[in-house]
Amino acid sequence: MRVEIKGVHYELTEDTREFLTTKLSKLDFASDMITDLLFTLTKGKGSNDWTAEVTVNFRFGVSAHISERDYNLHEAIEKLIDRLEQKVRKEKDKIQDHHK
Repeated sequence: MRVEIKGVHYELTEDTREFLTTKLSKLDFASDMITDLLFTLTKGKGSNDWTAEVTVNFRFGVSAHISERDYNLHEAIEKLIDRLEQKVRKEKDKIQDHHK
């Protein structure tokens, strides 16, 4: 699983990178299904306006884009990872149901 993290209007810090990488451990159950995770962390015009986005590419050709906004970067990342986990579980269930 390849993970790419970039910041827009924001210099990505090592703490933020570690925080995001730690949260990704929630997806260990599906690491064989995911080929790419492309994260974009954007600082808005306001001093406390953050958008966290991810595009996830699955090995079977499906991709999904998820976005979350919050006034706190870490909260936005946590919400994003929770939604990403739900999406990955949904796709995994689809695959398992299809093969029954």
